[in-house]
Parts: sequence; structure tokens; C-alpha cells
Amino acid sequence: MIWLKEIAPSGELRKWFNHDAARWGEFRRRYLLETKSHPEAVGQLMAEIRKGRVTLVYGAKDDQHNNAVALAEFIASRFN
Repeated sequence: MIWLKEIAPSGELRKWFNHDAARWGEFRRRYLLETKSHPEAVGQLMAEIRKGRVTLVYGAKDDQHNNAVALAEFIASRFN
């Protein structure tokens, strides 16, 4: 198991989002900007994906508006 801490949303961003679905679009935009600022971690994640199945975990109760969903969208965009 690998935990890529650098890919997780910052504490500041998580607090701002506060699991408010109305802020989802802006959260995704800010989170993806944060993610792109850690190219080494993104590279490591993409390398793991190329090896096989990767599971993204999250601690939110909302299964449609959380960092794992946003990260999955980011990953999908890298393969298209």
C-alpha cells in the first residue's frame, strides 16, 4: 500500500470545501491545481496505475463529492 500524501487536498482546501456540494465545482478546480503542483507524486500515481489496479480512498460521507472522485476524473483525463 502506498499513501501519496502530496496528492491529498490541503487542509486549507478541505476546510474551505467543508463537504458543501454547492462548492464542488470550485473545489475540483482548486484541488486539481494543487495536484498539478506535485508532479513527482502524480508521476508515481500514474506509474502505479500502469502496473495494475489502484484504489482511491476517502473519508467523506458523500460518495459523489469528495477528493477521490475529483482525483479519478483527473486520472481519466490523463489517459484520454
